[in-house]
Amino acid sequence: MYTLKEVPCQKTVKVVKLHGEGAVKRRIMDMGITKNTEVYVRKVAPLGDPVEVTVRGYELSLRKADAQMIEVTE
Repeated sequence: MYTLKEVPCQKTVKVVKLHGEGAVKRRIMDMGITKNTEVYVRKVAPLGDPVEVTVRGYELSLRKADAQMIEVTE
C-alpha cells in the first residue's frame, strides 16, 4: 500500500483508506474521493505540487499534502 502522492503519471489506482480527520478529510470526501473509488493520475507538476487526477469523470488538482492522506492500491 502506498499514497496517491507516490503514484506515477498515467496510472489508475483504487482508494483504500483516507487518513486525516475533521474538515480536511471531509473536503477530500466532498471532492468524490472515497473508499473503493478509482483515481487516474493524469500529471504531476514539475516540483510535484499539485497532482492532477481524474475522479468520477472530472478533473481535479490536489496538493501534495492532501494526496499524501489518500492510501491507494493497484
